[in-house]
Amino acid sequence: MSIGNSPEDERPFEDVSEEARPSVGRALQQARIAAGLTVDDVSTATRVRIGIVRAIEADDFAPCGGDVYARGHIRTLAKAVRLDPAPLIERFEADHGGGRPAPTPAAPLFEAERIRPERRGPNWTAAMVAAIVVVIGFVGFTMVNGGDDDGAKENVAEGTQPSKSATPTPKSEKTAAPEPEPSDSAIAAAPQDKVTVKVSAADGRSWISAKDHSGRLLFDGLLKQGDSKTFQDNTKINLVLGDAGAIDLFVNGKKIEDDWQPGAVERLTYTKGDPQAG
Repeated sequence: MSIGNSPEDERPFEDVSEEARPSVGRALQQARIAAGLTVDDVSTATRVRIGIVRAIEADDFAPCGGDVYARGHIRTLAKAVRLDPAPLIERFEADHGGGRPAPTPAAPLFEAERIRPERRGPNWTAAMVAAIVVVIGFVGFTMVNGGDDDGAKENVAEGTQPSKSATPTPKSEKTAAPEPEPSDSAIAAAPQDKVTVKVSAADGRSWISAKDHSGRLLFDGLLKQGDSKTFQDNTKINLVLGDAGAIDLFVNGKKIEDDWQPGAVERLTYTKGDPQAG
């Protein structure tokens, strides 16, 4: 027997609590499906690897290599599926302790790649200084000997010419005067018919990816702070920087002065005519 409650009073209350909101990965997955995109489509559009896309949609952020990279991937994937990344970043930080570094190490995905120190070219500056010292010493020795009249007469008597060959020697100082740029010799001597790009993790570690003009992968891994990589191609270099704020970038021997923010993901292309962002 009814005691007067209406059907509206008997409906269950809607759960509007924090737990009812979809997780970051679930929200990205639902938006991708609603946009009619596959995981492969999103990976191709964002250059985020398929394994990382699947892990993020499952709320597993360990393969990202840290919270900084995770936030960058979330922003990139959200834009690809037409979502506002700000609420997702806030939810991620709330779920992961306000963005503190994850206690787990970087994913084994990056451990296979060991960064080898870049080979240094010969020290041309020291060689030039040594050459100039030798030339100055030779000129001084010649001038001292030239002031000895008796020695000069003996040379003439013996049928030998006075040391006139030393007179053009000072000209060699002018040719030896220009010194090479004090920067890394491999960058300073970048050939004009190629594009040369050097990536240096000056302010922290960063994941980077580099491809040549044909799309062939030149490098895909993590640069630790203080490490650097140099890439060269006949036409162009395509770069993806996982944390552009930690990177110093040199293109064809010149530093790129861009105000990249920490955690920002940047996609860049450089050619022989640069530096200018592609």
